[in-house]
Amino acid sequence: MNDRKPRRRITHENRLTLLTAGAILPAAIIALSILWFGDYTPKVQWTLTLIMVVFFVGFVSSVREHVIRPLQTMTNLLAALREGDYSIRARGAREDDALGEVLLEINSLGETLRVQRLGAFEATALLRTIMAEIDVAVFSFDPERRLRLVNRAGEHLLGKPMDKLLGKQAADLGLAACLEANEDAPLSLAFPGASGRWGVRRSSFREHGLPHELLVLTDLSRTLREEERRAWQRLVRVLGHEMNNSLAPIKSLAGSLEALLRKEPRPADWQDDARSGLKSIAGRADSLSRFMEAYARLARLPPPQKEYFDLSELIRRVVNLEPRLPVTMAAGAEIKIMADAAQLEQLLINLVHNAVDAALETQGKVTVGWRVAGDCVEIFVTDEGPGIMNLTNLFVPFFTTKPGGSGIGLALSQQIAEAHGGSLTLGNRRDRQGAEALLRLPR
Repeated sequence: MNDRKPRRRITHENRLTLLTAGAILPAAIIALSILWFGDYTPKVQWTLTLIMVVFFVGFVSSVREHVIRPLQTMTNLLAALREGDYSIRARGAREDDALGEVLLEINSLGETLRVQRLGAFEATALLRTIMAEIDVAVFSFDPERRLRLVNRAGEHLLGKPMDKLLGKQAADLGLAACLEANEDAPLSLAFPGASGRWGVRRSSFREHGLPHELLVLTDLSRTLREEERRAWQRLVRVLGHEMNNSLAPIKSLAGSLEALLRKEPRPADWQDDARSGLKSIAGRADSLSRFMEAYARLARLPPPQKEYFDLSELIRRVVNLEPRLPVTMAAGAEIKIMADAAQLEQLLINLVHNAVDAALETQGKVTVGWRVAGDCVEIFVTDEGPGIMNLTNLFVPFFTTKPGGSGIGLALSQQIAEAHGGSLTLGNRRDRQGAEALLRLPR
């Protein structure tokens, strides 16, 4: 067992003193030897010896002071920076001196830290202001799911001030379900401060090396109610318009027929007029029935039943179904995609049908093709028709510019595309006259 005490290291100050004294000591010994062994009187010897000792001690002390004092100054400056005091500056900082350059760098470091701290304070103040003013509830939880941060909206939601919330478990606050919920679906939750449907967003960050969870709750009730109200308004407007278009002539014809039957004597051709009126009433009723059937079809679109299939075969089948005009097929790379083949076929039939309708007006061509674009497959249908005059209401249900059109095809096609996680756009071509429909689907 080693009982020896650890050897104490000589401090930098003492080492510097010994080195300085060691550098001067040989010259001092030689001078004293010459003085004491030479032919000098004792008075001269003692006087010169005293002078040499005083000079020796003073020189060593001066060297020690000139080296140690700047180091102590730098130590104080660095300690001030560590404590967050960036107002202290070292004097004598200049570029034409080695020590001055060190002090200059320390002063520059202090100024940089001061600016960074000021920026951090301003950013923190801005963040706190935003956190306090936004109307979404923000919560932060540590690895043990204890609440570490809550904003004003969160306090109002939970019905308690911050000091009574911090440190509590998520389960005790009624937020455990939010930390496990699917972000894509809104949650119906009731809190002391509010209840309704909530959108959930979660993310993670690190603080002091430990993972934390950030939870953001957005009240969707008002937004959903507003969207639902606007949807009902659009629906009532469309239904009212279509029903008035059918019921107004039916009412008028019914009144004319009633007046005809009350006439005495009746005209000779009254049966022809009655038969024509009843036929018109039946036609308008049939038109209204087709409209309601089209609406029901749009509202009852089933979810896609996805499976892998060859895209080229599907497009070739759609092209061959069009009898009015030969459709050109611009084949791309052979590819298989996972989708509902029946729904995509209906979508493409609608697009090709509209393109052929436009091309027949100008005796132009229709082209259908596909290409791979990153993680997506783009299917395009182009025509050389007159183009689209108004792009605003293309996907509005029951809006149509065609005589006898239902206005359901493009709305249904867009719904199918979005159900597959894709998109459908329609616009005028840039290279020539005509329009282009572009369907993007994930591979």
